[in-house]
This record gives sequence, structure tokens and C-alpha cells, in this order.
Amino acid sequence: MTTFQDIFKSSFLENIGSVNLLDMVVALVLAFGLGVFIFLIYEKTFSGVMYSSSFGVTLVAMTMITTVVILAVTSNVVLSLGMVGALSIVRFRTAIKEPLDITFLFWAIAVGIVLAAGMIPLAICGSVIIGIILLVFVNRAAARNPYIVILSCTGQDSEQAAMAYLKGETERCVVKSKTVQKGQIELNLDVRLKGEHTDFINTLSELDGVNSAVLVSYNGDYMG
Repeated sequence: MTTFQDIFKSSFLENIGSVNLLDMVVALVLAFGLGVFIFLIYEKTFSGVMYSSSFGVTLVAMTMITTVVILAVTSNVVLSLGMVGALSIVRFRTAIKEPLDITFLFWAIAVGIVLAAGMIPLAICGSVIIGIILLVFVNRAAARNPYIVILSCTGQDSEQAAMAYLKGETERCVVKSKTVQKGQIELNLDVRLKGEHTDFINTLSELDGVNSAVLVSYNGDYMG
């Protein structure tokens, strides 16, 4: 029969002091700070169609949750084995819409693990370096986003005139698809702009034989 004294001798109560309170507070504060840093980098580098603020909050929460889990695992070998078994049955069904989102998820998890392991300089310096690299490369890629021109012409002569004009006004002009019907030709062209101006599309639509000209920006992921 279990007595009141046996309860206080249980391993459950002995584990209360297994994690130092100061270490736990410092780790969680740093996890929150670095999680917010990851969230801000995500905001600055986001180039998708629909921005999700909940995903940014998830990055902060995931950094802190990972820190808590690893702190518990490192303080108890038996608990670490049970945690591995428990987490192995977890399945995440949420679809990742942007490939770069996977980078931020792994970044948040890695920071939580490193912080809980006590490698604070590595977590801070590594996060700063990763953030700078993402800001430089992602924003540079966004500045040269490809565009699609949807062009509708009445015949071959107007098509050739429009193509010649586009090649002169853009850095690159490649035909992606071409649809021909009686009295109408429709082209989808992948173009790279020389600058920020898009006034050339107005002139293009006014050329003889051009019915319409539409300029669409896209992220380059769904067009071959």
C-alpha cells in the first residue's frame, strides 16, 4: 500500500528540481527573442501570394516549444527515450505552400535545440548569419521576378511586330505557349524587365493588329 511518505519519495517529485529555474528562464527568453528575429526575417523575405501572420507566430512558438522539449530530454535519460517514442507517432498534415517556409521551420527547430543544449553563442551568431544571408539572396531574387505577357494578335504580321518590340524593351523574351485560332493568335511569353517601369505594355497594346496585352508577375515556381 502506497503511503503519503512514498508519494514524496516518488521519482516524479524528484524530477521537479532536475532543471535549474534560472537556466530555464534564460533559455526561454533567448528562444523568444530569436523566435521574434526569425519571424521578422520571414516578414522581410516573404515573396509568396498570400502572407500568413499565423505562420510567423508559429515560428516563435516552435522555437520556444523545442527549447522546452530539449531541456526536458537533456535532464532525464528515461524521459528522452519516452519522448522519442511519443514524437514518432506525430503526423503533420498542413501543406507547405512556399518552399522557403521549410527553411524557417527547420531554423526555428534548430535554434530551440541549440539553445536548450547551452550553445548560446552558436544560436545567436548562427541566427544572425542565416538572417543576413536570407535577406541578401531572397530580396535580390525578388527584385528580378519574372513576368508573363499574355498577348493577343490578329495575324502573323502583328505577332512579329509585337515580338520585335518586346525583345527591344526587355532583357529576355521567351515564348512559353502559343494558341492559334482563325483570325486570332494568343501568346504567353516569359519576360525579364530592364527596370521597374511597365509603360512598354501600354505601347504594345496600341500596336496595329494587337487586340490586348496583359502583364502578370509570378514567382517562377509554376511556369516551366
